[in-house]
Amino acid sequence: MNTPLKFDSAGEWLKGIGPSSDIVISTRVRLARNLVGHLFVNRANRRQQQEILARCRDQLAGAASTDHALWVDINQADELDRQLLVERHLISRQHARSDIDLPRGVAIGARETLAVMVNEEDHLRIQVLRSGMQLNEAFEQINRIDDELEEALEYAFSPQWGYLTACPTNLGTGIRVSVMLHLPALKLTGEIEKVRRAAREMHLAVRGMFGEGSDALGDLYQVSNQTTLGRPEAEILADFQHTVIPQIIAYEQQARQALLRQRPTFLDDKVWRAWGVLTHARVLGTDEVLQYLSHLRLGVNLGRIQQIDIPRINELFLFSQPGHLQKLTENPMDQTTRREARATLIRERLLNRS
Repeated sequence: MNTPLKFDSAGEWLKGIGPSSDIVISTRVRLARNLVGHLFVNRANRRQQQEILARCRDQLAGAASTDHALWVDINQADELDRQLLVERHLISRQHARSDIDLPRGVAIGARETLAVMVNEEDHLRIQVLRSGMQLNEAFEQINRIDDELEEALEYAFSPQWGYLTACPTNLGTGIRVSVMLHLPALKLTGEIEKVRRAAREMHLAVRGMFGEGSDALGDLYQVSNQTTLGRPEAEILADFQHTVIPQIIAYEQQARQALLRQRPTFLDDKVWRAWGVLTHARVLGTDEVLQYLSHLRLGVNLGRIQQIDIPRINELFLFSQPGHLQKLTENPMDQTTRREARATLIRERLLNRS
């Protein structure tokens, strides 16, 4: 990497602040853009891909909104650093693949609220991440950046079809709105299907913590729009801001209140069992840690436990991931030593010894 990123703390989007942050972990707005006069990335040859990379990198370095961004050449980053960037939601799994010899990079803004991937599926994938329910703020920021880049980089645009993209599902506005929610009460009460059913009716995608193809580990769900053609950006944003996400939040709040009223012992058992295991276990796998952290986070939000706060739990969601665990311990490790190191790190951080 050109300049090492700091991986010993979470980005702004995991700070546990912002509206509805007890349920909404983060909001993300992403735009897909391609340059006029260049083939899509998967059709371009290496010389053309390198030219696209150089043009975008130079513009990102000179734009007022991104001039302090850190540029990371993905091909020069080792496998661990790529994994860390994926875990921090700064690049996609596709962009991190080591079996693809493709000129590619990412510009990362201060506090990691901004990431611009170059030569992923499209020439540019611009994303803004915010903590809590801050869709309007995220869109305002990404809109400014998009307008500034478009002044120097002419985008491929059709009056009939809108912004032209490599995948037809991004055609039109090229916008993807995604909200990550923590929904443990709906899972515990067996009502998580409410969210899936509502999403299907609204033509939305529900995915896990790391997006497409990932499981909803730690009761973390990403809800995003599936189509961008024929609907203006303002309409998509308004749906999420005023209909989709408030409805899911209401479902989760109702489930939490039902647990408090009808099954308080069951709730407390989940919360305190999680605390007991996480503060005493000597071996822990990723999946079980995320599930216990989920129950612990629920307990904090419902006032059942005061020994820990939400920002630290949010950080542990990140630090328990394999890449971060290895980076924080500064030792290569196999699966056995990783499980032991994870238990030690979680135990010490919860008990505030480091």
